[in-house]
Amino acid sequence: MKVTKHIEEAKGKTLFSFEIIPPRKGKSIQELYNNIDPLMEFNPPFIDVTTSREEYVYTEKFEGLLEKKLTRMRPGSLGICASIKHKYNVDTIPHVLCGGFTKEETEYLLVDCHYLGIDNVMALRGDSMSHESAFNPTIGGNAYASDLVSQIDLMNRGIYLHDLLDVDNNTDFCIGVAGYPEKHIESPSMAYDLKKLKEKVELGADYIVTQMFFDNQRYFDFVESARKIGITIPIIPGIKPLSIAKHLQLLPKFFSIDLPDDLISEVEKCKNNKSISQVGIEWAIEQSLQLRSYGVPVLHYYSMGKSENIKQIASSVF
Repeated sequence: MKVTKHIEEAKGKTLFSFEIIPPRKGKSIQELYNNIDPLMEFNPPFIDVTTSREEYVYTEKFEGLLEKKLTRMRPGSLGICASIKHKYNVDTIPHVLCGGFTKEETEYLLVDCHYLGIDNVMALRGDSMSHESAFNPTIGGNAYASDLVSQIDLMNRGIYLHDLLDVDNNTDFCIGVAGYPEKHIESPSMAYDLKKLKEKVELGADYIVTQMFFDNQRYFDFVESARKIGITIPIIPGIKPLSIAKHLQLLPKFFSIDLPDDLISEVEKCKNNKSISQVGIEWAIEQSLQLRSYGVPVLHYYSMGKSENIKQIASSVF
């Protein structure tokens, strides 16, 4: 079922969802199941599965020489989506990226999603490779998330890359896109960022999931600004609980977000990561309760494949 249909059928009730990352190559999927199992009691209507792009790895050869190879360390997003859908009878949402994929490869992936009965996809540009200072589009791939949304929307209308097809069974994907309450790290201004978000909506996006934020007012202001420029589709807040001391430096650096002074102060009082995790849980609970009272359609949690803290939060909110 489409995300928008789940929201419609909830009739104003706030739903629970979360996002997972595939295991690294060579690791069992059972660990993923072990972290999904405790969260199923909260009846998530859908689960997001991230997709990783390619990266360089170095293998040692003779006499200390290193060989550089391009690989994906976390493949299998589509297989995990199919497995979770089958095991838990829940909708799954694969993340579809521009970076690392040609338009042809994207079309193949979408065809496979259609065959598997996957109704939703999250269309994202993706990050630059670790050695790049800026995002560089894959040769033959989409350069922007808006291009990707357009490709998916065209397929929904029966238009493939090679329009010599006799199409009698169109795809009908519900398309999710990302929104940034504190603007995308590469955007020159908030107004510009919202303009680009509206372009994605006009090209066919059906719902928005926000980047993490720790001050709810940022979300409220973002929604208000989006509505003022004519964006009417659901805007789902993304929540990530702090769990380690390094998050104070890493999250602002990599996601271009601000942390509230009150939260920073509480984390700095902690003597270990266990205490920090508890602060993160309590902060996320307060965030979630306020957002639920505001009437958000879904509370979406970035679990990073771990469930203990998300379970504690959900137990207090749902």
